[in-house]
Amino acid sequence: MFVTPAYAQAAGAGGASALGSFLPLILIFAIMYFLLIRPQQKKMKQHQAMVAALRRGDQVVTAGGIVGKVVKVKEGGEVEIEIASGVKIRVIQSTISQVLNKTEPANDNK
Repeated sequence: MFVTPAYAQAAGAGGASALGSFLPLILIFAIMYFLLIRPQQKKMKQHQAMVAALRRGDQVVTAGGIVGKVVKVKEGGEVEIEIASGVKIRVIQSTISQVLNKTEPANDNK
């Protein structure tokens, strides 16, 4: 009885204004997804593919900056790298940041 017509009209339009207030938030999330999350996932997949394709003889760079040649790829995610003649180290496979030179696969059909 004491409700004025202006308050009654504003109460009816509450559903549309709620969607209007969430629209900028949804747009910001979509922009963040396409600018940050999606490229990061793509880069991570490329790194995993590179690490999975490691072979003996590949020249690699570790995350610590050590350059060496892959001697052995072990089970459990370890790689043995020769950094100097007779000096071999074991590193975790995921810490390899770059493959400098790929070796050609052995061709047994000669």
